[in-house]
Amino acid sequence: MSGPPDDELDAAALAERYGLERIGARPALIPYVRDIWQRRHFLWTLASGRAYTRNTDNYLGQVWSILNPLLLAGTYYLVFGVLLTTRGGTQNYVAFLTTGIFIFSFISTAISSGASAITGNLSLVRALHFPRALLPLSIAVAELINLIPTIVVMLLIIALSGEPITWTWLLLVPAVAMITLFNAGCALITARIVATARDVRNLIPVGTRLLRYFSGVFYSIDYYATDSLASLVLAYQPVALYIDIVRSCVLVETPLQAHLWWLGAGWAVLFSVVGFIMFWRAEERYGRD
Repeated sequence: MSGPPDDELDAAALAERYGLERIGARPALIPYVRDIWQRRHFLWTLASGRAYTRNTDNYLGQVWSILNPLLLAGTYYLVFGVLLTTRGGTQNYVAFLTTGIFIFSFISTAISSGASAITGNLSLVRALHFPRALLPLSIAVAELINLIPTIVVMLLIIALSGEPITWTWLLLVPAVAMITLFNAGCALITARIVATARDVRNLIPVGTRLLRYFSGVFYSIDYYATDSLASLVLAYQPVALYIDIVRSCVLVETPLQAHLWWLGAGWAVLFSVVGFIMFWRAEERYGRD
C-alpha cells in the first residue's frame, strides 16, 4: 500500500484510507434513497402494523376508522346543513359533505400523525440503524391502508344519495395516489419540524382545524367566497383542491377540470420533494436532540 504507514496517520486519515464512515452521519441523497428502497418491506411492515393496531384497544376495533368520519359527517350535516344551511351552490349536499369529510380526514390524519413520527418512536430511532424517513413515509402508507374501507363506505353513501355510478369513479385511483404522495410530503415536513421544535406539535391541531374551515369541506367555496382573490386562494390551496378533485370524480355537479389535476400533481410533487429534502438534511440529528 502506497503512502505513509498506518501508525503515522491520525484517526480521520485512517478512516478515509479504509473506507470507514462515522456512525450516524447523514448519507448522500442518492444512497439514502437507495437505502429506503432496499428497506421497502420494512416500510410496508411498519405501515400495515400501524394500520392494524390503531383501534385494537377499542371493542369495535377497526370499525372506528369508518365510524369516526361517519359520525363527523352526521354532526356537520346537522350543524351546517340543517341549522346553518350552508347548502348553497350544491345539489346533493349529502354526497358533497361526505366526500369532503372523508378526504379531509385522510389528509389531516396524515399531517397530525406525521408530527410524532420521530418523537413517538425515539426508542426505535436510537436502537436501530435505518433511514429515518421510513417512519413518516410509513404513516402515509398506513393512512392509505385505512382509507380503503372508508372509500368503500363513502361510495356507498354517495350512490344511495342518488349519484349515478359513472366511469369517472375510476379516477379515484390516481386521485388517491396523488393525495398519498402529498400526505407523505406533509408527514416528512411535520416530522422534521416537531423533531427539532417539540412545542410546534401543540399547534398542529389548531392548523388542521383551520384547514377544515378554509378547505370547503362543508360549503361551496365558489358560492360563499364572493371576493375573486379570496375564492382563488381558497380553491387552489392543496387541501381544498384535492377535495374538489375527488368530488369531480364522483359527483355529477362537479365537472372534471384538467387544470385542477395538473395543479394537484404539482402540489404533490412539490410537497414530497421539499419534505424529503428537509427531512434528509437533519437525518443525523434524529434521536439526539
